[in-house]
Amino acid sequence: MDLSYFIFLSSGLFLGWSLGANDAANVFGTAVGTKMLRFKTAATIASVCIILGAVFGGAGTSRTLVELGAVNELAGAFMVALSAALAVYWMVNNGTPVSTTQAIVGSIVGWNFYSNHTTDSTILAKIVSTWIICPVLSGCIAVGLYLLIRRYIKHTKTHIIRQDLYTRIGLIAACAFGAYALGANNIANVMGVFVDAAPFHGINIGNINFSGTQILFFIGGLAISCGVFTYSQKVIKTIGNDVMSMSPIIAWIVVISQSLVLFLFASQELKTFLDMHNLPSLPLVPVSSSQAVIGAVIGIGIAKGGRGIRWSLLGKVALGWITTPIISALFCFIFLFVLENVFNLVVYH
Repeated sequence: MDLSYFIFLSSGLFLGWSLGANDAANVFGTAVGTKMLRFKTAATIASVCIILGAVFGGAGTSRTLVELGAVNELAGAFMVALSAALAVYWMVNNGTPVSTTQAIVGSIVGWNFYSNHTTDSTILAKIVSTWIICPVLSGCIAVGLYLLIRRYIKHTKTHIIRQDLYTRIGLIAACAFGAYALGANNIANVMGVFVDAAPFHGINIGNINFSGTQILFFIGGLAISCGVFTYSQKVIKTIGNDVMSMSPIIAWIVVISQSLVLFLFASQELKTFLDMHNLPSLPLVPVSSSQAVIGAVIGIGIAKGGRGIRWSLLGKVALGWITTPIISALFCFIFLFVLENVFNLVVYH
């Protein structure tokens, strides 16, 4: 196996680390912020489930990114991933939750522009539309769950200690499901541009067959997990309680809402089932867990009358969503020029 492949793959691993540092907060930031789970416990659960989601559920969304821009040289793929990672790292270092999806899309568009490849406007429009659909859908789910649970609590008299236990168990389950959905939906952002060049061959472990792409996604999942453990606590502070003070039950609703949205945009089985029965389905597109969780928080805040939402902080987050793809595209274009003209590497053909 060519060692140079792993050198070029390092940018994808860095992007995976950045995604874990940023998006882990969306999975268990609310649980840690409300003191219902310790950071190490939540991070361990999330890491295992992220890897499982990446390996067993990540194939669908990666195809969409390939359709947006088929990066056809390994050096080009290296720079696409590195540009997205640098954009995400820059934002994360300022404590701002950003969209890794927007970063990688911006990088791919930057590569298309540099290499004179046409960006498929239909695919791009589909992806960009999810940047609106994702938070709105998450907010609607959160409002529905909030109203149902509030009504349930009013009509039942559960002891406070038992209610606390149920909430803690619910948050653990929500973190596990959310991490699986994150791995399945967002592994395409980390490893999607490397799929065509992956040198791995399929292997059999017992009765389970793992394809070369699944091995690649497993490596990407490990990188995400490293980001979870080493650098996610800073962003967790923003998501955990800075946007809006949350009770443990509200935290559970937020995690479940964003997890369902990520799962809906990643499940090939669900899309196939809906298509077979001529029912409306969502595209298999990597979406932003940051947007999903913010949408859920805003939805609940509005359902509670709009009180307690820190709109100034949300403005900062929204600005990050707008600037991230632009910064990533500019990084990619400039660095591709450097790779090609200074280091004499082929970045496209």
